[in-house]
Amino acid sequence: MKKIIMTGGGSAGHVTPNIALFPELRRLGYTIEYIGSKNGIEKEIIERENIKYFGISSGKLRRYIDVKNISDPFKVVKGVMEAFNIIRREKPSIVFSKGGFVSVPVVIAAYMNRVPVIAHESDITPGLANRISAPYCTKICVTFPESLISIPGNKGVLTGTPIRKDILGGSPEKGREFCGFDGAKPFILVIGGSLGSKVINDCVRACLDRLLERYCVAHICGKGNLDSALEGLKGYRQFEYLTGELKDIFAASDLVISRAGANAIFELLALKKPNLLIPLSKKSSRGDQILNADSFRKSGYSMVLEEEELSEETMMSSLDKLYAEKDSFIDKMKSSPVKDGVEEIIKMIAIYSK
Repeated sequence: MKKIIMTGGGSAGHVTPNIALFPELRRLGYTIEYIGSKNGIEKEIIERENIKYFGISSGKLRRYIDVKNISDPFKVVKGVMEAFNIIRREKPSIVFSKGGFVSVPVVIAAYMNRVPVIAHESDITPGLANRISAPYCTKICVTFPESLISIPGNKGVLTGTPIRKDILGGSPEKGREFCGFDGAKPFILVIGGSLGSKVINDCVRACLDRLLERYCVAHICGKGNLDSALEGLKGYRQFEYLTGELKDIFAASDLVISRAGANAIFELLALKKPNLLIPLSKKSSRGDQILNADSFRKSGYSMVLEEEELSEETMMSSLDKLYAEKDSFIDKMKSSPVKDGVEEIIKMIAIYSK
């Protein structure tokens, strides 16, 4: 029996693709373990999956000036030492990294232990963690064909992104029942990522009266972002985060408002859900979501509204246009050549497992 150690964290986007691989890895007989940060979001998510979890020290990788940039490199070094000892003791056949700042010490420690590393990059351009990790990786799987030119040393492999099978089998009836909606109006799902989006939350709530005249709204707003004044409002339900019920909410939704993280948009593509993407601006990110959204817009899978252009008027007009043209977006998504990345990534893991 082979053992795989997986890593990735900082946001749910660095964890859920790992979870998508669990069923096939288990079917193939792999023992799965996970290294993440001691108190990150990944710890709670992975422990719900009954996976053995090891927490290590990790310093955040920042692109801006911050006093913590002085202390965090020491945390990274400590994390490398901790991960080195875990990997030496656990003796995995391979390490799979989904990125995020916690993955860097794990990848380096695997390299030091001469354990092969397969990494995965979701976005068009590699994130900082994967750029640092690249020299220590055996292969780097990518989601977009455009990404291959950014991967050094002929290490890039186009696999697509792994999609969680459990989000594909939802029940529209259960989704509407869970939200208390009667199905008389079109159903909009608002989802701003695992940490929520203040910009999207604020705009949705600002135009909520107008939205509820035409739609019912399920709003996943992120931890700590519930608005108690809106509880009990007819046609509106808000949640910090959803797990088991998410597949039913997706199935019930007619339109989805979302950020443009690669995992999120490829799930929307797999679900064939007409969507309005509001990518993170360059002020708040390295611009990867803008590139992701532009790729989907050009392919006809998504309507895109830049954060700088977001207002009550632009949101309402975009949603009305998206609903009027939803069938054309669904047809484009049905004809997409993009495949679920689980099979191709599992092939890479199987090939390079010691």
